Amino acid sequence: MSGMRVRRSVAVVGVISLVAAILGRAPVSVQADEPTGLAAAVALEEVLVAAIARSEKSVVSIARVADKGGGVVDTQPNFLGPPRLMGPQGPQDPDFVPTSFATGVVIGKGLVLTNHHALALDEKSQFYVTTVSRKVYAAEVKGASPYTDLAVLEVKDPFADEEFVPIPFGDGSKVRKGQIVLALGNPYAIARDGQASASWGIVANVQRKAQTVPGENGAPTRPTLQHFGALIQTDARLNLGTSGGALLNLQGEMIGLTTSLAAVAGYEQAAGYAIPVDDAFRQTVDKLKVGEERTHGLLGITFRRDDGGQANGVRVDMIYAAGPARQADIRPSDVITRVNDQPIRDGDDLMLNIGRLPAGSPARITIERGGRTYQRLVTLAKFPVQGKVVVTKPAANWRGMTVDYATAMPEYQSRVNSGEAPVDACVIVRDVIEGSPAWEAGLRRAMLITHAASVRVETPDEFHAAVAEKTADVTVRLAVAPGKADMVTVHPQP
Repeated sequence: MSGMRVRRSVAVVGVISLVAAILGRAPVSVQADEPTGLAAAVALEEVLVAAIARSEKSVVSIARVADKGGGVVDTQPNFLGPPRLMGPQGPQDPDFVPTSFATGVVIGKGLVLTNHHALALDEKSQFYVTTVSRKVYAAEVKGASPYTDLAVLEVKDPFADEEFVPIPFGDGSKVRKGQIVLALGNPYAIARDGQASASWGIVANVQRKAQTVPGENGAPTRPTLQHFGALIQTDARLNLGTSGGALLNLQGEMIGLTTSLAAVAGYEQAAGYAIPVDDAFRQTVDKLKVGEERTHGLLGITFRRDDGGQANGVRVDMIYAAGPARQADIRPSDVITRVNDQPIRDGDDLMLNIGRLPAGSPARITIERGGRTYQRLVTLAKFPVQGKVVVTKPAANWRGMTVDYATAMPEYQSRVNSGEAPVDACVIVRDVIEGSPAWEAGLRRAMLITHAASVRVETPDEFHAAVAEKTADVTVRLAVAPGKADMVTVHPQP
């Protein structure tokens, strides 16, 4: 038995030594009179401590307080006492406990990334960020993407720049089951002083799906990309308040943004998940940190989730009357087997791989039809995202009007399917400033534009290219019904 214990201890020391070598640190030397098991534990401890030290200065606590108007916020001074009303100075108080709390990670000077759901953006709130130096700063929402469940807060205090050290990103697409990971967060708001709490564990699985949530009619819905299988699962402890924290590898790099999701019925504790730091994650962060909208691709089909006879791939059920699939000659009963060479096993795979791509991007769709395989190159339209989207750098405005992909507005497809709108390629009017030249010309929200300056337009980029150099009157063609159009002249800005 003692020989087996020695061999096991020597093996552990060898593994720790290898880990230390990979991380560029010399392994702990083992003294002749020192138990080898203790040396192994000390070596692992040093690796964990170093990883936490590298990243904890980039993890902050977030307080959300309900705005009651007049500069008054609803706060809870302690967990046992009753709520009371305090002024804006409340979050600076060491005894301040917010009505809602989360974690965030620094991604730039004054910029903090967190989960969209943690901010409860449907309510009027004020946000405060506490850094590792225990300083508290007011923050505003810079950008928010409900479909990726990501949001960015911005602190505009110029004295805060030195406080914000961006967290190093790793590659969350390459994590493996069994990999040791660390989590930094703000569980139960106990890290509201800016001192992140740490936990550790392993990667339990990858490509996990968040549990569906009931929709308005009680039917299960999948409101985010994570509901289609994009999550890292970990057994590291992720309690309430750790949403928006950092999941780290042993190098101290963030490989995932933690999200503490509600427990499944019958289980006492929420599952521990993290959104992986992959290409789609980085694309979203790049958009949100400058206040731009993160768009998502739309193929324009429906499919049956209960197609039991289809082992692999997705059988197309219906084709949108106006959409990329119809234009690319994808037909009902076709079986989609790949998207950009990624195998498609079921409908969730299809939604995930299409949704990761931005609107307007090309996608190579592999289909099977009649025993033969075909490839279709599709330019994706825009998915109609549900939830609070925050854009602080708005889309280009032309003479008081902004346009968007027609598919981005849910009411458009229902009009097409009911025969009330044309199936021709077009853009849709999203907003019109009252009193602007576009408004004076009679243009209103949800109108459909098929031509601008005699040029057929199907995307916002095509529309703006058609009118970019026009300084005089511009005529746009409106599709008002199948086979019926109106011509509208928009004067230049006075």
